Amino acid sequence: MSLAKRDEGSKVNSNINVTPMVDVMLVLLIIFMVITPLAEQKVNVTLAETDSAVAMDNASKQDAITIAVTRDSKVYLGSDQTTLADLGSKVSDLLQNKTDKTVYFRADARAHYGTVEDAIDAVRTAGVEEIGLLTENRQTNKPPTGGEGGE
Repeated sequence: MSLAKRDEGSKVNSNINVTPMVDVMLVLLIIFMVITPLAEQKVNVTLAETDSAVAMDNASKQDAITIAVTRDSKVYLGSDQTTLADLGSKVSDLLQNKTDKTVYFRADARAHYGTVEDAIDAVRTAGVEEIGLLTENRQTNKPPTGGEGGE
């Protein structure tokens, strides 16, 4: 009687297929590339809505100076919280070597008007002449005009 020996160990493939891992890594890279610019505006404010908002493309640039005023009267320069007393000096330091001297304000629709006005005054006393107030364009559901139909 002879013993039957199974020789399955020599057929094992020990190569690792890295293609699925590379696919997952590329998808994650694309997701992070899309999300990163959106995460730069860390201060959440609900902008006021207007009917005649004008696009300010320079406000979305990375080197744009943006001041946010929240509804609880906190003032942020970029993503760092600051006081109204320090705001003017910090803005003037940021504007020293820039050609575009525009400062953009993102004020919450429910923010106290006095706080927004004080922040604008602090920036104006620092020598800033160009100020942009960022708003959202109001989405109104107007009924269609014209068309056919009788009354």
